[in-house]
Amino acid sequence: MNVLTSELQPTIAADRFDLRPVRPSDAGLFQLYAGDERVASFTRSIPHPLPPGASEAFIKRSMAPERSEDVWVLDGSRFGQSEVLGVIGLDRINDTQSEIGYWVVPASWNTGLASEAVRALLAANPLKNTSVVAEVFQDNPRSAQVLTNAGFEYIGDAEAFCVARNATVRTWTYVRKMD
Repeated sequence: MNVLTSELQPTIAADRFDLRPVRPSDAGLFQLYAGDERVASFTRSIPHPLPPGASEAFIKRSMAPERSEDVWVLDGSRFGQSEVLGVIGLDRINDTQSEIGYWVVPASWNTGLASEAVRALLAANPLKNTSVVAEVFQDNPRSAQVLTNAGFEYIGDAEAFCVARNATVRTWTYVRKMD
């Protein structure tokens, strides 16, 4: 894991929400949504059931001055929606490349929120990446569609361990060259 000191994260405006840095008050909604088996089972690292203190530990890591990943919350409160509609992050691989990851609350699946978040984050390119990589589980074609619609190119198959499933899952891998 490449840990780099990061400057303060910007808030990024999207059409239906803001991408803002994580804050301690997000813990309860993270516990609720990330603790949902449907969310956890499409991520590599979220366990199910979500153990006590996991949300607070995630927030602490996300807010640490020295961290390998910058995380933003899809915050719809300015638009009369929930403060937490999902999460998106850029995990630094090196100085010029990051891996993008995201999840959206199940009530907002198939509404375009993930696509909008990915496009907004890539347009802002807050880490000044020259390329961004991603992987999705092969049983999650909607997430693959989010990536291809955002200009990601498929580069191959792989496997990743999913903590919630306690199993290795086949993945599709993508890359997006930044302009």
